[in-house]
Amino acid sequence: MEKDQNISTENQDSEPKEVSSKDQSNEGEINASESTDETKESTPQEIILELEDKVTRAFAEMENQRRRFEKEREDAFNYGGFALAKETLNLIDNLERSKQILENDEALKNSDALKKTLEHFDIINKDMISILSKNGIVALDSIGKKLDPNFHQAMMEIDDDQKEPGTIVQEIQKGFMMKDRLLRPSLVGVSKKTENNEEKSEENKDNSDN
Repeated sequence: MEKDQNISTENQDSEPKEVSSKDQSNEGEINASESTDETKESTPQEIILELEDKVTRAFAEMENQRRRFEKEREDAFNYGGFALAKETLNLIDNLERSKQILENDEALKNSDALKKTLEHFDIINKDMISILSKNGIVALDSIGKKLDPNFHQAMMEIDDDQKEPGTIVQEIQKGFMMKDRLLRPSLVGVSKKTENNEEKSEENKDNSDN
């Protein structure tokens, strides 16, 4: 009898304990709370604001691209022949050099052949300048103006007390503009004050004493 009681007690201890419905409910609430915190969804208002921001950025980028395209198209239309125009100026330079060589040729001086040749040279030069002008390419007017590094390049200084120092008194090579861009600068000679011989001698003397 006593042995049967011990077996009954052991069977009771080995049976699994039942979990109450209250404990299961509490555990489910904790898991649900943790899941909600981890996967928190945006509100409809936040989603709308995010989409509006993306659309605004997209439109801004499209507008920037449109402006860049318009600028590139305008530059291509206005300055597409920039390199060709610059090379064309070499023809004008060579024509002017040829004219000067013929004018300095002693064998041709005062001859009718030279006179007619120079007249043809002048006609060709005027035609070329006219063609360039119709395409927005014009020569710079430099003589008598103050030196401007944006348009002129000084190649020499020339003694001239009649002009303010830095005034352009000689044009070695003519400069040109293509619309509002510098095609090439003018190569010029600028005036400077004539040095006084007495002052120069005194300066040389001081240098020799030192």
